[in-house]
Amino acid sequence: MDNHISTQHVRDEGPLAGRIALVAGATRGAGRALAVELGRAGATVYVTGRTTREHVSEVGRTTETIEETTELVTAAGGTGIAVPTDHLDEDQVRALVERIDREQRRLDILVNDLWGGEHLLAGSVFGKKSWQTPLADGLRILELGVRSHVITAALALPLLVRSEAPLHVEVTDGTAVSNRRYRENLYYDLAKNAPIRIAFGLGEELAEYGGTAVAVTPGFLRSEQMLAHFGVTEENWRDAVAREPDFAIAESPSYLARAVAALAADPDRAARWNGKSTSSAELAKTYGVRDTDGSRPDAWTYIEEVRYGGKGGSADDYR
Repeated sequence: MDNHISTQHVRDEGPLAGRIALVAGATRGAGRALAVELGRAGATVYVTGRTTREHVSEVGRTTETIEETTELVTAAGGTGIAVPTDHLDEDQVRALVERIDREQRRLDILVNDLWGGEHLLAGSVFGKKSWQTPLADGLRILELGVRSHVITAALALPLLVRSEAPLHVEVTDGTAVSNRRYRENLYYDLAKNAPIRIAFGLGEELAEYGGTAVAVTPGFLRSEQMLAHFGVTEENWRDAVAREPDFAIAESPSYLARAVAALAADPDRAARWNGKSTSSAELAKTYGVRDTDGSRPDAWTYIEEVRYGGKGGSADDYR
């Protein structure tokens, strides 16, 4: 009974109470954390992705599912609703939007966190020229990182603009400033710059509706896959710094998620962010947000000034 009262209080009193959100690509990583933090703020969150307890996507991880994400959303105080969706399948996305329309009559927050291309990077992308990248893998990266975003936006925006203050969030890797540097491979560069331009363009289109479109990026993300790559957990992640010194600036997925939840609750967000590209660190500074360990890491400034700029200092100076 006590747990029910506490959860109901959060739903009724949270800054996003009564808001309807869709987090597209919420199986793991930043998408999962974004769904949870929107729920913690009181929102009803539709959680989509391809990996369920019965089906595993091409990413190949069985350890995270959309059902689990939904349970975390609800446990945090929101209402989580899992809808298995391949966002490259127009019919599935249409069915998703129609369901939200039928059940809620509107959509207030759309988070486009679609990706799922990590399994292609090490073998096919990083360290290779574009013509050395298998064409099928390169095109798949563009499907996962660009086409899925465009399909979702095109089909969900007619519902989103019913909101009094629609919010469209594009999640990517890098800011407009940091991505002026080439992102190692043509396909990856295109995939991670496209969401920035999508937010810019949609910012123009949503302005007349009082809307906000913004591109956001985490820094060096301690996602489940990244932790597994280094053979560490969230509890002992610093053990990986000996292998990868830049991992010292890493941040949890909750850092970006807390910052985006604060942005979503900001009544002045359109004036501040519409059409812009920003980072977890910039949002955290604006809204007074900190990571789970109490720090405020600024990975992109660290990378620009220390890795590329030759400035003295350590990651601790940027936390």
